[in-house]
Amino acid sequence: MIVIVAGVSGSGKTTVGKNLAQRLGCAYGEADEFHPPENIAKMAAGTPLNDDDRKPWLQRIADYADARIAKGESAVVTCSALKRRYRDFLRQGRPALRIVYLNGDRETIAQRLSERKGHFFKEHMLDSQFRDLEPPQADENIVDVSIQGTPDEIVSSIVRALGVNP
Repeated sequence: MIVIVAGVSGSGKTTVGKNLAQRLGCAYGEADEFHPPENIAKMAAGTPLNDDDRKPWLQRIADYADARIAKGESAVVTCSALKRRYRDFLRQGRPALRIVYLNGDRETIAQRLSERKGHFFKEHMLDSQFRDLEPPQADENIVDVSIQGTPDEIVSSIVRALGVNP
């Protein structure tokens, strides 16, 4: 199984993703590491990414998933997956891929971003994330989890929703 932990920047993807991978005993892939250098430079300069910027990033995440699937390995990988077409692209031809959406309100996430140090994503860019966000719909079969609670509680909710027994 490949689990994509999705949500806007500051929703807890990295913390939850690492903890989930540890709980499941599988590999972890960090979304930020799949960005080409020009994307990181653009965001560090305070400029939000557009769809064209995200294409190579999404492809690299898909390639990571394909490599794990080909080896018969499970993995957890983070990816904002803000738009339905991004999620559809990641799922296409990958029946073993599940998406978990970390659902939180703007106020909570803005507070988290204001406390985060040393990350290239700047708090003022959060509006662009929410503007681009197309929340998952029921027909997408996505696990929707609230970001309220501790990381351990959130991971436990995800494990239950996925129906896995680590």
